[in-house]
Amino acid sequence: MELDFFNMIFQATLVAKLVLLLLLVLSVSSWTLILYKYFSLSWARKKALAGLDRFTRARDLREAIQSLGGDDRSPLYHVAQQGVAEFNRLKEAGNSDHLVADNVRRSLRQGVSESLGQLSSSLSFLATTANTAPFIGLFGTVWGILYSFHQIGLQKTASLAAVAPGISEALVATAVGLFVAIPATVGYNLFLGMLSAIESELVNFAGVFLNRVQREIAGQPARRHEPGVFPADDPAYRS
Repeated sequence: MELDFFNMIFQATLVAKLVLLLLLVLSVSSWTLILYKYFSLSWARKKALAGLDRFTRARDLREAIQSLGGDDRSPLYHVAQQGVAEFNRLKEAGNSDHLVADNVRRSLRQGVSESLGQLSSSLSFLATTANTAPFIGLFGTVWGILYSFHQIGLQKTASLAAVAPGISEALVATAVGLFVAIPATVGYNLFLGMLSAIESELVNFAGVFLNRVQREIAGQPARRHEPGVFPADDPAYRS
């Protein structure tokens, strides 16, 4: 008997067809998200590497901040924004240098966490798809096998010719479930690795940022009502 995939789907029960439709939706959504996340995370890491390089090569803190260019699409942008806003608030309030450095450190840590949260959004969908798709397919298979055995009972025959077509149609759901789950699993693990690399760049950036802040404080002692050394007048860096 010729194996006709689409013919088996057409002859499947209504429940099996609904299961296959759900798996199709999950597959299309997963592949769309995989392609989008791959390009967006690759682009984000390139932005982070280029921004960190410009920031490190800048002569002073002001030039380093300006080198980022206010690009709110860069993962470094939000981290720098948090540090800039906190530094300017504390310097204008006349707080001690130690408090300034300590608070900027916490702000940078918060910025790193928020940037990673934005970059990792929607990855839970891939994890959910990878974990549930095989079981959804298995449900379709079990239902199809139950239906096949019910039909065998009605026909009062247990010959292989009567059993095999129904079971093969039911097994299609399991095969499709695996087809959906495997790419989602691979994509999820791939993106975790990419996020880990981006996190390292963000942490490195936060460290370089804090070092420059501390050097700025050491070179320019704080005075009450002293304006911040960052471009606080730039709307991109306002709190």
